[in-house]
Amino acid sequence: MAQALYESLPAVRELFAAANEVLGYDLAELCFVGPQSRLDTTDHSQPALLVASLAALEHLRATHPDVIAGTAACAGLSLGEYTALTFSGAIDFVDAVAVVRARGEAMQLAADANPSGMISILGLDAAAVEELCGAARLPGEVLQIANLLCPGNIVVSGSRASCTRLHELAPAAGAKTVGLSVAGAFHTSLMQSAQERLRLALEKIDLRSPRIPIVSNVNGQPQTDPETIRQLLIEQVVQTVRWEDSMRWLMAAGFDRYYEVGPGKVLRGLLRRIDRNIECENFGT
Repeated sequence: MAQALYESLPAVRELFAAANEVLGYDLAELCFVGPQSRLDTTDHSQPALLVASLAALEHLRATHPDVIAGTAACAGLSLGEYTALTFSGAIDFVDAVAVVRARGEAMQLAADANPSGMISILGLDAAAVEELCGAARLPGEVLQIANLLCPGNIVVSGSRASCTRLHELAPAAGAKTVGLSVAGAFHTSLMQSAQERLRLALEKIDLRSPRIPIVSNVNGQPQTDPETIRQLLIEQVVQTVRWEDSMRWLMAAGFDRYYEVGPGKVLRGLLRRIDRNIECENFGT
């Protein structure tokens, strides 16, 4: 992850070097060599994805400086919101790495304390997914919508037993389910214990008004006030990610060209499910 950019761009090597100082370990070695099992843990994958996404931004900056200069709004899905805030100047890079490390550690601890998971549900609308969750969830269990990604693609998170029941019930409801390789039930009440640690980490950093609006995961609306952004980041770990709403706000505001930066091409695919006419170019790692 990001090895080619590391080898070709001095700015990317500087990012990894600065991240190493914050993290206390060699992030480049972990990303390029592994072991994969360590990289896959939430406490390590979150800083790695942040730095890799910002490395992709440096690739975009080096090859298309006009795009960087002309960017007028930004959004990031879940962890990606920190990349967006760093790009916009709201958070310094080293502060972003420190907060994301704390976020990853806190979410890993919450996941370890509550055996749980996430499932992508394909083919149903939100109301049908809510009904399916209600059928699969027993009293005292958690199972709720975590990500509203695009029409027909909704992710739910919850306790392991309820996730198992949902897999069993989904075919009769006309849905396909795909289990996600994550540590736990992100963006649900099972992450409440992570909120306080994240709050403390965010209180330690300077958060400024972004130079361009950042569309929040929590409400799908643009944000520029630092304290509002700080509070929404705290809420984000237990609230539904409203990605489709975020994209629809940008479209309604007149944005018709998009760039996805970071590992993979998932966001480009989601965008095409929302509006096939929107142009989106991927700059990966």
